[in-house]
Amino acid sequence: MSEVAIIFQGMARQLRIEFCGAFYHVMARGDRREDIFLDKEDREDFLVTLGRSCEKTGWLVHAWVLMSNHYHLVVETPQANLVDGMRWLQSTYTRRFNLRHGLWGHVFGGRYKAVVVEADANGRSDYFATLLDYVHLNPVRAGLSNPKKGMGLLSYQWSSLVYGYGIAPGRRSAWMTCQIGLQTFGLRDTTAGRRRFIERLENWAGEEVGVQCGVSEIEGQGLQSTLRRGWYWGSQALKDLLMNYKKAEMQKARNRNYQSST
Repeated sequence: MSEVAIIFQGMARQLRIEFCGAFYHVMARGDRREDIFLDKEDREDFLVTLGRSCEKTGWLVHAWVLMSNHYHLVVETPQANLVDGMRWLQSTYTRRFNLRHGLWGHVFGGRYKAVVVEADANGRSDYFATLLDYVHLNPVRAGLSNPKKGMGLLSYQWSSLVYGYGIAPGRRSAWMTCQIGLQTFGLRDTTAGRRRFIERLENWAGEEVGVQCGVSEIEGQGLQSTLRRGWYWGSQALKDLLMNYKKAEMQKARNRNYQSST
């Protein structure tokens, strides 16, 4: 990990940690928890805007789901540019949403959540695997998909299962990548591999339909609580590494301040 930036935006606020090759779980809700997608066109426009953000930043998206009043993204940033990219994504979508519906003001409520996730280029991470399941099983927890009632996961259109893991590589958007996600579960990007990826989730959803579907803990870390209050999702080794970078950045800042005052 190089070119690390530790960004402070208020003492009581979540840290923004940026570095080349970082993986993030990003989530944002509507203002006052109101809907941020009112119809199909809004969802399509958000995906177009997300794609444009990826073109501008070089981001890769490993998973996503659009609910009515919030969204989840699993984003990889080859460059240390999460903050700039998210600023463009949300402000651009807000302008387009308000223009289309004749509204004004905030669309998103407060700051988006961005948690650094432990992952590597081969997808060898229980944390990354757990996060992919959590994101893709959102519609089950919300009652929008229920295999027991014949509503499979692919019946909910607005997720990367339909636009990514359920289709061949040549049909995906350039910013959608499934290779690491499939490798995480020992699968290849073939028809059989993609089918097994979805069948595994369908089996889980069929056994555990409800608000706890896809909600897991690793070494006492709950993914939902981490998203609310945490700043990383990973092992102690990841925490130590990030803390070392944080200390180094703070020391650099102190040195700059000292030099500028002399």
